[in-house]
Amino acid sequence: MKITHIRNATLIVEYGGKTFLIDPMLAKKGTYPPFPNSIRQDQNNPLVNLPISVEEIIDGVDAVIVTHLHLDHFDDAAKQALPKDIKMFVQNEEDAAAVKEAGFKNVEVLTQNTVFEGVELIKTKGEHGRGEILKRIGLVCGVVFKDKSEKTLYVAGDTVWCSAVEEEINTHKPEIIVVNGGDNQFLEGGSLVMGKEDIYEVHKAAPHATTISVHMEAVNHWTLSREELKSFINEKDMASRVFVPDDGEVYTF
Repeated sequence: MKITHIRNATLIVEYGGKTFLIDPMLAKKGTYPPFPNSIRQDQNNPLVNLPISVEEIIDGVDAVIVTHLHLDHFDDAAKQALPKDIKMFVQNEEDAAAVKEAGFKNVEVLTQNTVFEGVELIKTKGEHGRGEILKRIGLVCGVVFKDKSEKTLYVAGDTVWCSAVEEEINTHKPEIIVVNGGDNQFLEGGSLVMGKEDIYEVHKAAPHATTISVHMEAVNHWTLSREELKSFINEKDMASRVFVPDDGEVYTF
């Protein structure tokens, strides 16, 4: 498999002979206002430009997976750029209705036993925060990829470390795990995605897996920098197993 980290949660995953685009946020730097009630209110989103062109990102994509509909995972630029007949996978019927309303004609809800052209796609659970804020933030999902020719890949999506993530790791025993690790937060309510301690828990649950932390330094409410996470990884002696890619970085497994 080949995983290209684009920016924020946007990934290109080449797996089982198919190319998947995950959580496309394709706008130019500074297109959208900052997320409210959070730090960096003087900086518009995204905070950085794409590392390659939109045309290069969508070229050759067989299917798109949208884990949830927040702007930093599926934006207006993606809705405009993607062909309206491309295969779109979403987490539930509510999201499917919204994606169809945006003009997409080939929309499918992920399940525990979805198969796309021979590649198994298994919808996974996650929690986009803890406590009260969960009621406001809404539902999210991740996805496990399986194919007889590939290692098992788990893209966790916008979730903190929780029993659901532990259960997915124990069930599927992924060899590659992608986590969203910017510890993004509003001014109150705590972490919305994984912070460094969450990533440490993932590593302890799957010490032989390779973990890749994305969703970093790209939208205004991030609180965990790449530099701080890398220092923590070294401190915890995880550097051979936990990676923090730059935008545009490619991994092959």
